[in-house]
Order: sequence, then C-alpha cells, then structure tokens
Amino acid sequence: MSAVLFVDDEPSILRSVERTFHDTDLRILTADSGEHALEILRHEKVAVVVSDNRMPGMSGIDLLTRVRTISPDTVRIMITAFADLQTAISAINSSEVFRFVTKPWDNDDLIAVINEGLARYNVVRELREGDESRYLPIAQAIELKDPYTRGHCDRVANYAVSLAEALGLPETIIREIRFGGWLHDCGKIGVPEAILNYGERLPVDQFELVKQHPLWGSEVARQARMSETIINIILHHHERYDGSGYPSGLREDHIPLEARIVTIADVFDALSTDRPYRKAYEGTYILSIMREFTGSFFDPRLMEVFMPIAEKVCAL
Repeated sequence: MSAVLFVDDEPSILRSVERTFHDTDLRILTADSGEHALEILRHEKVAVVVSDNRMPGMSGIDLLTRVRTISPDTVRIMITAFADLQTAISAINSSEVFRFVTKPWDNDDLIAVINEGLARYNVVRELREGDESRYLPIAQAIELKDPYTRGHCDRVANYAVSLAEALGLPETIIREIRFGGWLHDCGKIGVPEAILNYGERLPVDQFELVKQHPLWGSEVARQARMSETIINIILHHHERYDGSGYPSGLREDHIPLEARIVTIADVFDALSTDRPYRKAYEGTYILSIMREFTGSFFDPRLMEVFMPIAEKVCAL
C-alpha cells in the first residue's frame, strides 16, 4: 500500500485530508511540522509528500528541499494559500516541486494530483529496475492519458532508429535512441489530462505548463539512473536548430545529436496523426512542411538523410 504524507501545522487541515482519502486504498500519514515529517521519513517509505509552505519553524520549501536529499524518489507537492510567483520559482528551483495545490482545494482535484504523483513515483521505480522490456509498456501506459498520441512513442522510436541506422551510428547508440524515442514524452505524466486532451490550441498559460514536460521527464530519467543519451533525448527533443526551442534554447550542434534525431522523428509523426485541434496532414503536405522547417527546426544535414525515409513512409 502506497504511503502519502501530508504536512500542515493546522490540525483541521490534516483532519480534512484524512476524511478526503478515507475511502481510498492509500496509507495516509500526517505531520504537524517539517521536523515531524522528517522523523517519519527516516522510518517510512513514502511515495508522495504534500506540504504546506507557511509553517512555524521549517517552511514547506525547506522541508521539500531536504526531502529531495534524503528520499529523492519521493514526489514532492506543495499545498498553500499563498502560491505567488516567487514562492513557485523558489520551490521549483530548490526542491523540484511536482505540483502546486492551492487552499481551499477541490477534493476531486486533490485526489487526481496525488494519483499523478503516485504514477510518477511508480514510473521511476519501474525504470530503475533496468528491465528494458518494460520501457515501451511504460511509455504506452503514459500515452493512455492522451488518446490522440496512442502509438506515438513507438512510431517516433522507429523513425529515429531508421535515421540513426542511415547515419551509420554505432549499435549501442541506436539502441539507446530507441529507448529514448519510446520515453521522450514520459514527462507528460506530470501534465493534467484535461490539458493534454484540450480540444483546441492551448491558452498560453496551459502551454507553458506543457512545456515543462521535458524537464519533468529528464528528472524521472535521472532518478531512474538512465543513460545520458536517453536523458538528452527526453530533455532536448523540443529544442530547435535555430535556438527557438525549449527548455534551454540550445542551437545547432549544441543540441545533442540524439535529440536532433528524435526531434525530426517526433515532428514527422505529429504531422502524420490526428491531434485534438486538427486532423492528420496529407503526405505531400507533410513533406513540404518538413522541408520548410529545415534549418530552423531541423538540422539540415540530418534532413538530407531523413527525407528519403519520410518520402517512403508518405508513399505507403
């Protein structure tokens, strides 16, 4: 049974939490201070910690920063009535908070956030087991959050491997490119399903949340002690050759080769399939878009090798 620890200095809040999760199969632990929470963490395996920020003594940010050190797999969530921008920035930078929940909360929303935190915790633990046969099923399970991307991770991996083979890369690198292709969107486990399934183009604030998924995913991969090649793919597959991408704004050869390969495969498949806000494009139009964005989105040298692959796929 997974344990979730709630930390708040107000007894009424902790009682409310216990009532909210009374009918679930979760093991709910509570602490009335950061010091009390750390004592529990020394003796219990905790999947998710949910902490208030403004507490006497140790603040929530300080507590979650220490949790990150002593129990790095534990997913960290902040619940606060004062979710100002500076608090959010501090929490993200120092303790890598997974989510913010504001008081007063909606019970269904809180349960959904906890379940997403548990899902992330379980993904990290599964990936760390090192059973490579589980990588694709894990990626496919994450895809279930977004029915429009079903099969996307496998297709991206196949296109990326085809390009890597055409480039003559070593078999060990090609193997890791396949794994990275499967897992490139694993950070979407932190994006609410309502946003992933939004029926039109996302508002700016919601798109900014989606843009965090490479950072979240790379952190999952680091926690699972995956290779640098796989981490690079997850972190940098939305970088653009001209430096206009995210999360780091890298350009040209500063973007790892494996990420530049998966970027091409990712966009090609996205254009080829239905999305919530549009239908899949027709083959000749896909090829024209890929050519148009060569040099801005895509590495021109890689595109010279990929275009024959794309033409063959579009002709099917």
